[in-house]
Amino acid sequence: MELLKLIALDEEDLAVVSTHVQDAIVKVSDIIWQPQDRRLVIALNRFDWEAAQDGAQRYQRRLTALRFDRVNACKCRSVVPADKDAVLNLLAVEFLEGDLPGGAALRLEVECLEVELADLGPAWATAACPAHQDKTQLA
Repeated sequence: MELLKLIALDEEDLAVVSTHVQDAIVKVSDIIWQPQDRRLVIALNRFDWEAAQDGAQRYQRRLTALRFDRVNACKCRSVVPADKDAVLNLLAVEFLEGDLPGGAALRLEVECLEVELADLGPAWATAACPAHQDKTQLA
């Protein structure tokens, strides 16, 4: 399978990027804020949803970089930068105006949307496919 490389310049593009990074695993030390370059880079282990749904049900992850440019500010909630070994599960990347939903979050104030997702190397096998509780079961 070819390495994935996507660019997002609007909300529709960002929704595609979000789909590909859903359930990625991120170590806090791999979140790099570069204020002098107005850039945030996140190295993550993304779950390869395409491979999982191609009929063979291969579960694999890939080392991937997610880069945000033209970032004016980066704020975090329930993410402690000093806790470098903490592991986070990335659920979505969204363009929202106003307050953030609950849970741990990074909030970027951007001049405009300019996001790149790029796989950095080959995939490796993982034992399970991430699963989420159906919202109707939560009530």
